[in-house]
Amino acid sequence: MLRKTLILFSLYILLIPKDSYGQDPQFSQYYAAPLYLNPALAGLNQMGRAGVNYRNQWPSIDASFETFSAYVDYNFDEKNSSVGLLITSDREGIAGLTSTEIALQYAYQVRVNYKWTFRPAAQISYTLRDLNFNRLTFGDQIDSNGLNGNPTAEQFDNAGTVGYFDLGLGGIVFSDRIWFGTSVHHIREPDQSFLGDGSPLPRKLSFHGGYRIPLQSGLRRGETAKGMQRSLSPTFNYRTQGEFDQLDLGVYFTWEPVIFGLWYRGIPIKTPTGSGSNTESLIFMFGVTQKKLTFGYSFDYTLSNLGIATGGAHEVSITYTFKMGDPRKPARNVRELQCPVPYMF
Repeated sequence: MLRKTLILFSLYILLIPKDSYGQDPQFSQYYAAPLYLNPALAGLNQMGRAGVNYRNQWPSIDASFETFSAYVDYNFDEKNSSVGLLITSDREGIAGLTSTEIALQYAYQVRVNYKWTFRPAAQISYTLRDLNFNRLTFGDQIDSNGLNGNPTAEQFDNAGTVGYFDLGLGGIVFSDRIWFGTSVHHIREPDQSFLGDGSPLPRKLSFHGGYRIPLQSGLRRGETAKGMQRSLSPTFNYRTQGEFDQLDLGVYFTWEPVIFGLWYRGIPIKTPTGSGSNTESLIFMFGVTQKKLTFGYSFDYTLSNLGIATGGAHEVSITYTFKMGDPRKPARNVRELQCPVPYMF
């Protein structure tokens, strides 16, 4: 049953055609931004969470990129269901192109057998994009001497604002040590053009997973007498959108209350269009978890031709875990199989 379900789901994802007109922002701490990565991760800790993520890419140059995300999710034990709310805001470049997305998510949990659990999910969202045309320079503002200082004659009927509805799907399958997930965003390939000339946002596919290796801690493998995790978790996250694709490959080292991470971003076996290297960055991460609160910081050291003079990328994540309902009843993550995804403990 599990194999058939996964095959059908994967075929649906892979048969979706792709175009190339843009890219979504990304988070290096992808498992600290679970709802952004995959709607199937909503409520995955079998309780509730609230979190924020902030990323500042290339802060040393004017055309920097800033992304902010906030989310809350909750799992409803007896309904085998989880819901999530995600708000993501992204600001790009000198002209201040901003995109704000509000997404609602629903995930359903299926216990396939004593070892495997499957969670399919869906997402519906609305995005509003805004562009400050006053900060752009057009051809009629340039002459043989350079910028002439005259206003442009270009007309923009929609005042630099466009909005659209969108859909997404996701799924994850996991055991007590291994997990594999896949998601697709922008199923509708909505038109994001400010001028009405057709600029579809291509579908984004993501394949991600990992394996938790418990470490010896004295009492029992992978955990101390006080329930503190001791583990090593190799993970990956592959994304493809239009003509572009990227791979993050690395490892989490969890020695609660601290967490370390190291990733490589790039596809060195693939030659990029034009000149240059397909090696993008090396990512260092440090985190601290204390009871219900987890804090993470990461830095992307740029390895590409852009160089470290761009300032790399700084990223911060904060996650708070909570439980509602009868305090005498143990949470589902205590009573049943828990997904080993990092940041989900």
